[in-house]
Amino acid sequence: QVQLVESGGGLVQAGGSLRLSCAASGRTSSTYTMGWFRQAPGKEREFVAFITWSGGVTHYADSVKGRFTISRDNAKNTVVLQMNSLKPEDTAVYYCAASRIYSDNANRYDYWGQGTQVTVDS
Repeated sequence: QVQLVESGGGLVQAGGSLRLSCAASGRTSSTYTMGWFRQAPGKEREFVAFITWSGGVTHYADSVKGRFTISRDNAKNTVVLQMNSLKPEDTAVYYCAASRIYSDNANRYDYWGQGTQVTVDS
């Protein structure tokens, strides 16, 4: 079992930055691929980024590429999503998730956090 807790959401002006953190706990949490997803009101949950357990491979949605950076510290069991140049369309609830495989498909993720709200004001 893996438990995930997100933090760092909030309200920011367009063009600003936010740093989301995901604290993971569980015996093998450091061996999972960690992903970030988001869900805006009235829309389906969408992939944002993932990072493999070693940190050697990262993958981003086209909509955030060049603006968001995912990283992890296995010693601290933490995954971070640094979000820069935020746009109003980035407004959503952001979820951290853990998967045993590399995937941008939410259905492949076994564990989910409760989510943190990000609101970008134009």
